[in-house]
Formats: sequence, C-alpha cells, structure tokens
Amino acid sequence: MPEATLAAHGARVQARLTALIPGAEGELGRLAEAMAYAVDGGKRVRGALAIETAALCGLSQETGEMVAAAVEAFHAYSLVHDDLPAMDDDDLRRGRPTVHKAYGEDMGILVGDALQALSFEALARIDDPAVVPGGLARAVAGLAGVGGVNGMVGGQWLDLAAERGPRPADPMAHITQIQRLKTGALIRYSASVAAMLSGRDAAPLTGYADAIGLAFQIRDDLLDVEGSPEEVGKATGKDAGRGKATFVELLGPEAARAKAEALVEEAVEALAPFGEEADVLRALARFIVTRRN
Repeated sequence: MPEATLAAHGARVQARLTALIPGAEGELGRLAEAMAYAVDGGKRVRGALAIETAALCGLSQETGEMVAAAVEAFHAYSLVHDDLPAMDDDDLRRGRPTVHKAYGEDMGILVGDALQALSFEALARIDDPAVVPGGLARAVAGLAGVGGVNGMVGGQWLDLAAERGPRPADPMAHITQIQRLKTGALIRYSASVAAMLSGRDAAPLTGYADAIGLAFQIRDDLLDVEGSPEEVGKATGKDAGRGKATFVELLGPEAARAKAEALVEEAVEALAPFGEEADVLRALARFIVTRRN
C-alpha cells in the first residue's frame, strides 16, 4: 500500500510542479528544463506527508497538493546544492547524473536558487477558507526556518565541518544534531505545516515526524553500507570513505536497524489521537525502514 500511495500522491505533486515551473524560450528555456529535470522522480515521502496531514486537518486537496509541491521543490533545491562539488560532490542522484553533471555547475547553483523561490511561490498561491488567519504567514516563516542556520543549511555545514575537522567528542550527539537539521527539519515541516495552516494542535504530528525523520536517516545509513548504486540510485559507501560518523558505524547494523524499528513504533503511537484516519501515515512510517532506495 505505501508504494501505491506514494505513486498516486507523487503523480499529483509532479503535475503541480510542472504547472508551477514557468515556460520560457532560448537560454531561459534551458534553465526551466533543468528545473524540471531536478524535480523529476524521487519517493515523494515529504509530499505524501503534506497531502495526508492536510486531509487530517480539514484542508482541501488542492491545498495539500500545493504544500506538497512546495516541500518537494524545496527538497529538490537542497539535493541539487548538496550534490555540488563544493558540498557532497555527487555524480549520481535518483539513478541519473546530478544536475551539475547534466547541465553544468553554474546551472546547478541557479536551479537550486530557482527551486527555493518556487517553493515560496507555491505556498503564496494557497487560497483555502479552511486556512486560519495568520496560518499562511506561519507556514511561510516555517519553511524559511527549515532552510536556515537552524535547519538544512546549518545541518549541511555541520556535516561538512565534521569531515574537515577533528572527530566530535560525542559523535552520537553530533550526528543526531546533523540529522535533526539536515534531514529531519523538512520532514517535520512536511508533516506539521497543515496544523500551522488550519490552527490544529501540531504536537501529535511533530512527534510522529521527529521519530520518522530519525528513522529515515538511519535507513539511509544502512543503505549506504548495504545497498548498491543501481538499487539506491546514488553512490554508496561514501560515508565510510570520508571517515564520517554514522548511526551504523556507531551502533552496528543490527542495533541501528532495531533503533529505526523502535522509532517507527514511537511514530505510530504518536498518531493515536487521529485513530484510523491516520492509517496511511502509519503505513508510510513502516515503509521508511524497509525501503530499498
């Protein structure tokens, strides 16, 4: 069921993103083409979280899809920039050449910039009577925070600094902080932005998201050790090659797997206030620790 749900939500999000990317000709057309290339594919877990939680919070399907488009554009921007030579220096993403490999490093920088701007444009287009006064402003501010020094940019810097400097005194605390900022912040936002818009209590959704965000990173660490580039869609074994501390290195594969599974149960329990209406979110949590890419 999770795979079918992700595929269905992903198709709707892709349609929204395609409609949002402006048409252009000549050199600007090439920029638009590269933007479309960057947002094509992926699991769409963040988009699915946005759509499912929007429904739980009484928002329209259109609002859920626009929020999903915003978070997926933001996620794509972060991947394009993370893949650049000065950052993680990756050649492969989603089973294809990374944007800077396909279009050039200068285009990669600009595509990331354009997709970040597009995410805020998507939010600004939301027009839903179920959105409470001040809800859209909170959603916009929340996404800006996700991208800042206390979010993804901060997490990326801590990750780079750890590679270049001495090993942290407490590696587990350090990688947990990196995960919370670099990966977890956008997952938390994707699951809780509907509560910001609707004025609902966000606590159950943030509890759920914080648990699956950490489980997601642990699964990524396991795939980096156990997966193949063909299966995962990107280079594997890079963390060990760079001497980076990971959950798998610190805990061992089996203990890391057990921790991820425990986090999923924690996430499932956090959704108790929603009853059966949150069953898709529960299934998505379980999918996160079994996925192969």
